[in-house]
Amino acid sequence: MTELLYLIAIALSLGLMGLGAFLWALKSGQFDDLDGAAHRILFDDEPPRPSAEPSTPPKGR
Repeated sequence: MTELLYLIAIALSLGLMGLGAFLWALKSGQFDDLDGAAHRILFDDEPPRPSAEPSTPPKGR
């Protein structure tokens, strides 16, 4: 019977830690911009990189 009391205490403490983590994430702004990441993936912000190959072949010896 005492094992059940330990398990209840552990379950309550884990639940409170999860609630605390959720409230911390909510307070720190983790859920402010939910659509931003979905829209950012559609647009390319970086300029194209130059190609690694030269445009003209090198002159032979």
